[in-house]
Amino acid sequence: MFDRSILKTLGIKDENFGSSTGLKWGKTTSEGVLNIHSPVDGKLIAKVHQASADDYEHVVKTAEEAFKYWRSIPAPKRGEIVRQIGNKLREFKEPLGTLVSYEMGKSLQEGWGEVQEMIDICDFAVGQSRQLYGFTMHSERPSHRMYDQYHPLGAVVTISAFNFPVAVWSWTAIAVQHILAPVLKENNIPEGVFSLVVGRGSSIGEKILNDKRIPLVSLTGSTRVGKHAGEVISRRLGKYILELGGNNGIILTPHTNLPMAIPAVVFGAVGTAGQRCTSTRRLIIHESIYDKVKESLLKAYSGLKIGDPLDQKNHVGPLIDKAAVKTFVDALEQVKKEGGTVISGGQVLSGKGYESGCYVVPAIVEAENHYPIVQEETFAPILYLIKYSGEVEKAIEIHNDVVQGLSSAIFTNNLLEAETFLSHWGSDCGIANVNIGTSGAEIGGAFGGEKETGGGRESGSDAWKAYMRRQTNTINFGKTLPLAQGIKFEI
Repeated sequence: MFDRSILKTLGIKDENFGSSTGLKWGKTTSEGVLNIHSPVDGKLIAKVHQASADDYEHVVKTAEEAFKYWRSIPAPKRGEIVRQIGNKLREFKEPLGTLVSYEMGKSLQEGWGEVQEMIDICDFAVGQSRQLYGFTMHSERPSHRMYDQYHPLGAVVTISAFNFPVAVWSWTAIAVQHILAPVLKENNIPEGVFSLVVGRGSSIGEKILNDKRIPLVSLTGSTRVGKHAGEVISRRLGKYILELGGNNGIILTPHTNLPMAIPAVVFGAVGTAGQRCTSTRRLIIHESIYDKVKESLLKAYSGLKIGDPLDQKNHVGPLIDKAAVKTFVDALEQVKKEGGTVISGGQVLSGKGYESGCYVVPAIVEAENHYPIVQEETFAPILYLIKYSGEVEKAIEIHNDVVQGLSSAIFTNNLLEAETFLSHWGSDCGIANVNIGTSGAEIGGAFGGEKETGGGRESGSDAWKAYMRRQTNTINFGKTLPLAQGIKFEI
């Protein structure tokens, strides 16, 4: 049962405003109200008054002015602010993670883990603030030095999705905004450095996409939304990072360690009720172990506990809303029409503990990769079993034969198969794993995918460069003016 005192701890009121520039909040009440219900029990959590066009304009103008100040602060000093934010998140990890679980429906462990991911990113960013390296190049001209450096890009916008509300900073951002407020106040950070706008996609969303003052938009969402955003932003020659759909597959070869693979497959398929962009959707199994794998999965699924995600005894919580339940049911009906066989699950649960109408039994389906519904990303706990024969190259061919390219994995103790999967002619995804599943990426690596997943990268490695303005510098410390390529020009 959810302890509603958590809302007070996190600064969430019965009614909340949908825009903030840091410590100050908008007051608009005329743009409609979002009634935020929990999929756990169907109860109202809180209301949010959506922001207006005037609110958006105020936030952007405030951010523009704040950027002029913020960019002048040395990066390690900015990193110190991020360190303090990370410490605040540590302080509120338990209540914030619990709210994530209740608001979104993921397990309590996953809710806490999501806040921990945010903390990890803060730690990473603190170190990164002292490592914004550029390169020094040797010039062909005497007494010249060349190097490149990275400058802050400007006020950027993150548009997020429901499934990771704090790690990507979205719905529960109202709570996060309250958590970081003391850090802003104690360090005299001006309004506009950390801002929030909650509004309609058709109005506020379109303004963001078309706004030339926003040099970069990072968007997490569906491929359909991402295509539209990319088109609109490209028309103004803006930059974007797209984190879109995934149709993630795991290959099980004859050399698979099944006791290791089965838990990874099950967590990947049913964790967050199949509502991660990295959720495992396709399992590509060699014919020699197919029956054994199927038997193991049926046994594992039969032991899944479905219910309130705040109860740590449960493995699977609810889908986000009844529309998601309909999508789940419709996909199963469609795959049966296309020739697939549902061998486990697929029911919508009702009765005590399931009053919200958002709980389903995760499904296992025997299918073929070419089925139209298998080619789509269904944001629900449906695992398609696909049989292959021959060498690992055939499995890779099946794996890559979808339009999405986010996360992928192979389970094998055969070095040749593992290296083939990771080779130029192997997995075509942005993430390719060996002997771990598709779900649950660490923050140290760049996160993102290829093809219709969008091509963007976030988080670790050198993903920070996308948020920077790159500049090449050439310094002449000589007394003559030689030109590049040996060009002669005399006046």
